[in-house]
Amino acid sequence: MSLSATPAAKPKKEPLDPAILKIAVVLVIGAMAPLLDSTMVNVALQMIGDEMHSAVSAVQWLVTGYALAMGLAVPVSGWAIARFGGKAVYQLSLVLFLIGSVLCAFAWNIESLIAFRVLQGLGAGLLMPTMSTLLVRSSGGRNLGRLMSVIGIPVLLGPILGPMIGGIVVDRLDWHWIFYINIPICLIATLMAQRSLPADPPTNSRQKLDIPGLLLLTPAFILLIFGLSRISGKNGFGSFEVLGCLGLGLFLIAAFIVYSLRSKREPAIDLRLFRSSSFSASAGLFFLSGIASSGAMLLIPLYYQQVRGESVLYTGLLLIPQGVGMLLTRSWVGSITDRIGEKLPVMLGLAATIAGTVPFAFAGTHTSAWLLGAALLIRGAGLNGLTIPVMTSVYSGLDREQIPHASSATRILQQIGGAFGAAVLATVVAHRLSGPAAATAADIAGAYDSAFWWAIGLAVLAVIPALLLPKRKKAQAQETAAPSAS
Repeated sequence: MSLSATPAAKPKKEPLDPAILKIAVVLVIGAMAPLLDSTMVNVALQMIGDEMHSAVSAVQWLVTGYALAMGLAVPVSGWAIARFGGKAVYQLSLVLFLIGSVLCAFAWNIESLIAFRVLQGLGAGLLMPTMSTLLVRSSGGRNLGRLMSVIGIPVLLGPILGPMIGGIVVDRLDWHWIFYINIPICLIATLMAQRSLPADPPTNSRQKLDIPGLLLLTPAFILLIFGLSRISGKNGFGSFEVLGCLGLGLFLIAAFIVYSLRSKREPAIDLRLFRSSSFSASAGLFFLSGIASSGAMLLIPLYYQQVRGESVLYTGLLLIPQGVGMLLTRSWVGSITDRIGEKLPVMLGLAATIAGTVPFAFAGTHTSAWLLGAALLIRGAGLNGLTIPVMTSVYSGLDREQIPHASSATRILQQIGGAFGAAVLATVVAHRLSGPAAATAADIAGAYDSAFWWAIGLAVLAVIPALLLPKRKKAQAQETAAPSAS
């Protein structure tokens, strides 16, 4: 056989550096605590509310406050990494999450538990972006896809293991143990980080934090969400408390817009990014998908426990199909997006998310568990199929220096969307059950049906920004799909 006829050998994959792989594993261990914690808390909300004599409208702040703190910690993480170095910020985030977990375990009422959940959220909000920064810097950008798949393990396992572990722990012990579990994980991760993570010196010790921007945004979001949560009160939307909170919150948002556009320093959210139609559409999708995912994830375990009377353990097991659905679509959604663009995968993801939520809008006390399990499987597939293309589209058309700002802004919007979603849907349930008469089983089921319809409506609203996503240029699509001729 001639040499020219010999088929060309495929280039071998560059092996992963064991030292870099070790760093990735250390980061994964640290990420397991917040990702498991958030799903375990959802399962325990009913028990926490019963023990602390709190309604859904108050208990939802355990989710809302956590999500708000995560979102508002994102711009702080970028400043802190530049000022103090990634390793120091990563360890600080673990310590904050550890302290928050200990305090949550010893909380004496719902108000103290909400405050300590906010501290947990600050730790988680610092930790997640710092993980990515440390891995990119340590690897020098080599084999980044495979390394990112390693640190993506907690994201895959959290929705599957979290409800199951949370259900077992709360059923056999009590809700305090959800937070005790975090203690050994955080301690081990902190010690491993000290020994195994390389030194990561500051890159800009003089970088300034946008304190004025944060002082405008933080109370603005809190006031808006608090105002929404009070609509279920005696006087409804027309009360002075509701209108005052919403009005002041909107005023602070307007003040931030004026400040951000005129400021010479880097703002917490760079509004100039919205000049890009692709970014604007993606940002709207991030916000609305945060509402669709976090809001419904607050409702679903409460529906199983309050309407169907399921135990905490069984509720945790019933939530597993949603995590499995997310896992099943993760491997191929990205490749499809690369071939055909973002718009069609996003529309399919929205359709699956809506289809997986509709059965809950009709569900009662005796709806088939198999039907609802299949709905959760479809819903999980839809949520994952929605998230990955949107993460791709957000950077389309942006300059290189705008990419870090876009990443920060979308993380904030997704978390804030989740906080709004939890508040809105909890308010719908509370409003339906706010009558003077004791709620019957049919009343409770009807309240949750209404809230799920709201979740569906907000997901349908996301079709508008999805339609505004730019089409993949034909040449670009062909270049992606066709193998190189060289």
